[in-house]
Amino acid sequence: MAKSPAPFAPFEWKIAWRYLRARRAEGGVSVMTWISLIGITLAVFALIATLAVRSGFRSEFVGTILGANAHVTVYNSGQVSETGRFDRTIADFDAMAARVAEVPGVTRVAPLVKGQVMAAHRNRNAGVQVFGISADDLNSLPGIAESEDSYGNLARFSEGVSIGSGVARELGVTVGDRIKLISPNGVKTAFGTSPRVNAYEVVHVFSVGRYDIDRVRVYMPFAEAQSYFNREGVADELEVMVTDPEALSAVTLKILQAAGERAQIWTWMDASGGFLRALEVEDNVMFIILSILVLIAAMNIVSGLIMLVKNKGRDIGILRTIGLSEGSILRVFFICGAFTGIIGTAMGVVLGCLFAIYIDPIFSFVNYVMGGGVWDPSIRGIYALPAELHLEDVMSAVGLSLGLSFFVTYFPARRAARLNPVEALRYE
Repeated sequence: MAKSPAPFAPFEWKIAWRYLRARRAEGGVSVMTWISLIGITLAVFALIATLAVRSGFRSEFVGTILGANAHVTVYNSGQVSETGRFDRTIADFDAMAARVAEVPGVTRVAPLVKGQVMAAHRNRNAGVQVFGISADDLNSLPGIAESEDSYGNLARFSEGVSIGSGVARELGVTVGDRIKLISPNGVKTAFGTSPRVNAYEVVHVFSVGRYDIDRVRVYMPFAEAQSYFNREGVADELEVMVTDPEALSAVTLKILQAAGERAQIWTWMDASGGFLRALEVEDNVMFIILSILVLIAAMNIVSGLIMLVKNKGRDIGILRTIGLSEGSILRVFFICGAFTGIIGTAMGVVLGCLFAIYIDPIFSFVNYVMGGGVWDPSIRGIYALPAELHLEDVMSAVGLSLGLSFFVTYFPARRAARLNPVEALRYE
């Protein structure tokens, strides 16, 4: 008794390859194959490009937040002072900072004095947020000290102020210029409170990569900020950095306990959690929409295979007559459809990866063609369209594309395998 050939035997591949290279007389099959191939390629490319931009945008957004903002902010609950003033300042900030710094997972604790003032230079002005911080604590902020786009001398911080690039652009100043800071809560006199106006030299200009930070933030030496905002001997809050800012639940309770009874905390996730959740929902919706796009592209394989089966009915009858089993016929046409899906997926992966790698020159070209202004940082918060390639994103796109391609290929291949050879050869 003759032994049955193993599945996906060489002759099955040879027949499938012959069918894929359709003769000119069968150009319709070849055209449908090309349409299926291009459709799969573009769908996979769009999916990988979207996943890369999604990952890059979240990474850039979170990175710029964590590079210049506290992971956890510790402040006191308000109480009414002897003079009837509602006070939330921290008098024992050094002792509180020392206790919080001992919490496992905490890497940095910095007392801050904060206030909102008007900055002016010549006939230009802008509303800014002043952060009073010590020079050592400012140098430990990665978004400030390690920024490649910053300029000036941060070592001279005790002699002036460090301002964001957006503030510098708004006021038209650079390193060496002097700006005026105007606070409405200034000097208290017998006739009331008069605005406080101080001039400071700009010794450093930073850029953390977020428009909403660079546009409003000014860093001032801690002692000078205490004097300027009438905070002598106190701080407004503690800025706390932790080892893993994505897993704050493990340390927030310990920080709160170490800070004391009146302490309250506010994390970066509390401030930006709504945006991150909206971004996650948008990512899931975009993945579903693009998955449907991949499915539509894969359905073109069905159309091509149905045409191929119809054109090759006589060949199927002959192959069945000479001894090919239904399984062999199914595998021949399955290879035809799966090969299109595999090649289209591979080409889509290459294009998607190239897009993510060279997104900056591509975006610059698009911006040039459109005449500029394609990306508005004041709306999107960051200065450029980012992209990051992650293996899991690429593999999810590949798995989705190949899975759908193989799934839709099975049904026309099964139809070809069940074709009656007598009916196929009756009118030949």
